[in-house]
Amino acid sequence: MAPPLHRNVKALGFVSLLTDASSEMIYPLLPAFLTGPLHAGPALLGVIEGLAETVAALVKVVSGRVSDRLPRRKPLVVAGYGLSSVARPLLALAALPVHVLAVRLADRLGKGVRSAPRDALLAEVTAGHQRGRAYGFHRAMDHAGAMVGPLLASLVLLFTDELRLVFAAAAVPAACAMATLVFGVREDRSAPAVQPIRARAGTTGPLGSAFRRYLVVLAVFTLGNSSDAFLLLRAQETGIPLALIPMLWAWHHLVKAGGSTWGGTLSDRVGRRRAILLGWAVYALSYTGFAFAGSPLAIVGLFAFYGVFHALTEGPERALVADLSGPELRGRAFGLFHAVTGAALLPASLLTGFLWQDFGAPVALGTGAALAGVAALGLQFLVPEPAARV
Repeated sequence: MAPPLHRNVKALGFVSLLTDASSEMIYPLLPAFLTGPLHAGPALLGVIEGLAETVAALVKVVSGRVSDRLPRRKPLVVAGYGLSSVARPLLALAALPVHVLAVRLADRLGKGVRSAPRDALLAEVTAGHQRGRAYGFHRAMDHAGAMVGPLLASLVLLFTDELRLVFAAAAVPAACAMATLVFGVREDRSAPAVQPIRARAGTTGPLGSAFRRYLVVLAVFTLGNSSDAFLLLRAQETGIPLALIPMLWAWHHLVKAGGSTWGGTLSDRVGRRRAILLGWAVYALSYTGFAFAGSPLAIVGLFAFYGVFHALTEGPERALVADLSGPELRGRAFGLFHAVTGAALLPASLLTGFLWQDFGAPVALGTGAALAGVAALGLQFLVPEPAARV
């Protein structure tokens, strides 16, 4: 029987659950809010989402480096979650697309501040052979919140069709997340729980060549992995009513929540690379399906299948970052990981948005599937599996 996860892993999991409940009350409704009341198009949606994620990516590098130098990582984590919690409900006041951009930038800025130190904090209290499970659990709780959020949004929409009221109500779970973080997470940097990994040739140094090649491969994959807002737009195009979009999003996150701990644990057993490759294959098949889906029923099935991709990759991708980096620079490593995957979202979202607008959904989504195949080849032949995870 596996030993229990550290209390900080559990507490940070609940923080993510509550934070995503707040965020996902808003996110699945954002495309409709922009293209409806604010009269924006798919290309502008790509610009807003791409810019927001790029800001987060740039901040993650700085935040990760700073957290390696501070005696505690928790203050940065609190600051990041706090900024997002305050900014997100302000979407209720947006009157122009530029207002949405400003709020999304502030929200993602908070995410940029917190992500790298939080992931490094998780690694510090988890032994190497359990990292996949720990990160998988964290992602599972994150997705559980993302399932609860749309359900709460749908509940509000039963009584009103005013999207701004849904956005304002998102402040409640955000406040609960902050209370859990402040009082539930205790940090002790004086006695790290893990030691440097014994790695194969090519992984020497705190951030060796294998880690750098891994970042390049992730950048290629992310170039084809644009904002999920486009998939929600695709759902609307196939005839799914707006009132059911949050339910569809909750269904997607139910699959992710149910599978993420399993996906992370699988990587502890069979290796990070195998789990990730399997997930990327599921991604390519999912995007191909979204490209040619013509009915609401097909979209419902594809959102579930797409959730399997997340379950198989999110925990293992983070665990591989921890495996390939030394503990003295782990914050920097996670900062670079989040920066690369976040920065690539701007060209990815722009590429998808303009391809979608000029050539249609099949070309835009098919391009994403093709790039996933290229990235899988890179991961297989350029990134070694760490010899040991201790």
